Amino acid sequence: MLSVLIPVYNYNIVALVSEIHKQLQLSAIPFEIICLDDASTEYVEDNKEISNLSYTTYNVSNGNKGRTATRQELANLAKYEWLLFLDSDVIPKTESFISTYTSYLNSNYHAIYGGYAYRNEQPDDNNIRWAYGKSKEEVASEIRNKKPYKVVISGNFMINKPLFLEINSKITEKGYGYDNYFGAILKELHARALHIDNEVYHLGLESNSKFLNKTEEAINTLLNLFNTKRIDVTDNDLLQVFKTLKKWKLNYVI
Repeated sequence: MLSVLIPVYNYNIVALVSEIHKQLQLSAIPFEIICLDDASTEYVEDNKEISNLSYTTYNVSNGNKGRTATRQELANLAKYEWLLFLDSDVIPKTESFISTYTSYLNSNYHAIYGGYAYRNEQPDDNNIRWAYGKSKEEVASEIRNKKPYKVVISGNFMINKPLFLEINSKITEKGYGYDNYFGAILKELHARALHIDNEVYHLGLESNSKFLNKTEEAINTLLNLFNTKRIDVTDNDLLQVFKTLKKWKLNYVI
């Protein structure tokens, strides 16, 4: 009934998978947990421990394929109709995380987004990533549902398998910043998306320098998607700023 799919790269997933497995067992539904490691250089031996859990597998790719290709492979491996994607560096906020998702298995929605949360304590390091997450990603479902295709975070969502395969196969590039494109295709297909308050804590905060580098890459991705008419300016706040600057011929500053 539910395939939990976790792409892994250089992160210890034992705590996450153990918690998810415990909640799935309590739910008493048919399930599987598939973890696909994208050729990590760390934690591989530690993560092999999860293979001892029932209905749980941990596979390691031969080479680094990137997030999009890894998710596509995970979806192809899944045997159930509903897919729950979780990033490796998250942990459920509540013990009712799985039961909240499973309550929507028979709903009329095609995609359910649980949302992100961040600890209240500001870290000494990685404070830029934490501040960004607090202000831009930790958004209540009431607000997210006003524009359901805009705040689309791939680290915690449940989706119908055929729909995911159709959308994800359209994303052929490797890199950061493609959640906006995924949301744009959801909108284009008139898929019914629902946002709920079923958050995971995002734990794997990058260093300030690494986050800024990823942000620059994501901006370039957005501009490429916009310039090739694959997303609209209304799909992202940054693009709206870019449009305003371009109108006043100030876009050279970015």
